[in-house]
Amino acid sequence: MVITVADATSDTSAKTHHRTRLTICLVAAILLGLTFLISGSGKIIGFGEMPGQTIKFLHVVIPDVLLTPAVAAFIGYVLLPYIIPWVELCLGIILFLSIWPRLMAIIGLLLSTAFMASNAWLISQGMEKFASCECFGIWEEIFGTLTPLQSLYIDIGLFALALTIILLHPGGFLASPAWAVKLDKRRQASKPPRGTS
Repeated sequence: MVITVADATSDTSAKTHHRTRLTICLVAAILLGLTFLISGSGKIIGFGEMPGQTIKFLHVVIPDVLLTPAVAAFIGYVLLPYIIPWVELCLGIILFLSIWPRLMAIIGLLLSTAFMASNAWLISQGMEKFASCECFGIWEEIFGTLTPLQSLYIDIGLFALALTIILLHPGGFLASPAWAVKLDKRRQASKPPRGTS
C-alpha cells in the first residue's frame, strides 16, 4: 500500500481539525460547567432561597388552568429552590469532567433559555422594580449582585457555549472523555479472565 503526500497531508489536516474542534468544545464545556457549578452551589448554600421575581414570572407564563395550588406549591417549594440548584450543580460537574458533553449541553441550552426568558421578563417590568436577578445565590451576597440585564448577557453567553458544544463536538452523542476510556481499559485489563478463580 502506497501512501502519497496528499494522503498524509489530508490525514494531518483531519487530525488538526479534530483536535481544534475538541479544544473549542473543551473550553466551552469548562466555561459552561463552571458557570452552572457556581450558580448551583450558590443556591444550594443559600438552602432553599428563591427569588420572588421568579415566582412572579412563572405566574405570567404558566396558564392558570395548569397552575393549580398543588403545582404552584411544588414549583415554589421544591422545584425552584431545591431541584434546579442540584441540577445546575450536577450539570456543572459533569460538563467540567466532559462526560456526555452533547447531552449535557442540551440540558444547559434548555436551562439558559429559561433563564433568558425570565431575565427578559424582569427587564420588561422595569429596572427599578427588579434591581437584581439573584441568579447566583449566596455568591451574589459576597461578590455583588447582577442586574437582570447583566444576567441576560451571561445567559446569552451560556446559550452560545452550549450551542457550540452541540454543533462542534467531534464525538458521538454519549461520547465518553479520553480519560474515562483509558480508565475503563485499565480496569478491564486488571480483571482476571472469566472462568479463573
